[in-house]
Amino acid sequence: MASEFTPLAESVRPQHLDEIFGQSHLIGAGKPLAVAIENGVAHSMVLWGPPGSGKTTLARIITQSLNARMLAISAVMSGVKDIRNAVEQSRFNREQGRATVLFVDEVHRFNKSQQDAFLPHIESGLMIFIGATTENPSFELNSALLSRLKVYVLRKLTQDDIMNVINRAIDLSEQLTATGIKFTEEAKHIFSEMASGDARQALNFMEIAAGMCMAETEAVVDAELAAEIVGTPVARFDKRRDVFYEQISALHKSIRGSDPDAALYWLVRMLDGGCDPLYISRRLVRVASEDIGNADPRALDIALCGWDAYHRLGTPEGELAIAHAVIYMACCPKSNAVYRAFNEAYADAKKKGDLDVPMHLRNAPTRLMKDLGYGKDYRYAHDEEDAYAAGEHYFPSGITPVRYYKPTQRGIEKRIADYMDKLRNMERKS
Repeated sequence: MASEFTPLAESVRPQHLDEIFGQSHLIGAGKPLAVAIENGVAHSMVLWGPPGSGKTTLARIITQSLNARMLAISAVMSGVKDIRNAVEQSRFNREQGRATVLFVDEVHRFNKSQQDAFLPHIESGLMIFIGATTENPSFELNSALLSRLKVYVLRKLTQDDIMNVINRAIDLSEQLTATGIKFTEEAKHIFSEMASGDARQALNFMEIAAGMCMAETEAVVDAELAAEIVGTPVARFDKRRDVFYEQISALHKSIRGSDPDAALYWLVRMLDGGCDPLYISRRLVRVASEDIGNADPRALDIALCGWDAYHRLGTPEGELAIAHAVIYMACCPKSNAVYRAFNEAYADAKKKGDLDVPMHLRNAPTRLMKDLGYGKDYRYAHDEEDAYAAGEHYFPSGITPVRYYKPTQRGIEKRIADYMDKLRNMERKS
């Protein structure tokens, strides 16, 4: 007899709060909902969030924390009879000394009279009611029910959250480890991109991949197979292996090359092909510092504003803000001076080890530290001419002062270069 099949999403479902990725605004350390769960304190609530954000998982963990029995119904398939049965079961559980959590999925699908049927039982404490919805409860739940519930808003999972879910599944799932199946980083990125913040969708992609590779030993799921699994959107976006990385490279280099039209073309190609706009937004923040830097520091602000605008507006309205940032950045004067300086300083710090902070630069908040010479002979720059302590040294002993940052003669950085030349002249005179 064949063993009972358990979907991957179910087999790796988190059992504790610290296994949940995302939603730190609700279940992070010290947050009210986290404290309530850890202390086993019960209250009725609505979990409002997009598909695959963890509503059902959170309801189960809450039930477990209360040592309660969970009854689950779906408003899509249930009616008044199912509600009555849930009430009767709750009464039976109470007679047995157990609390009941009634989990109602898609609660917004119940009509007003069905929603009203829960009111006296929530009010009496017969059940702890947890509703889950993808719709705004302000519009979909009647005011009488809503007034008795605390609303918690779950956020769409980020691509990094989905990658964590994928990696956790690879570590935990016997279904995956038993077959020896391997997922390339490119395949995992495709699954995390196309899941669109839905952890269940990402795990479904992985489950399909495992099914396709069952007959193979040490099978590898690569970008090409991943693109086939996720279907048409990625087929347009990633017809060949690594096309995704080629397109984001083309966008980056078009901005670096100060071609706003080509940059806009590659942006639209990626959006039209199904690329997550948030991935592009993150890349633009990197471009702002790597290729523009202090030649126009506003580029970083505009990249962050485009990212924030998309978070607030979503598709398609928010995509225009990303295009705004792309065009501005392509038209900016360019400098990689910050990027080069960072890499050189990083290499030196790594190579030369943990050199001590010079005594005159150390903070001395106590009398003992002052007596030991902490902060002794430090020169406060604001008390010096032009707020510059010429001749002062800030590198640790044993390292020759190095000029990592070499500003260009472009944009605002030219003014920075002129100012730094002025300070170095003062240094030489000292």
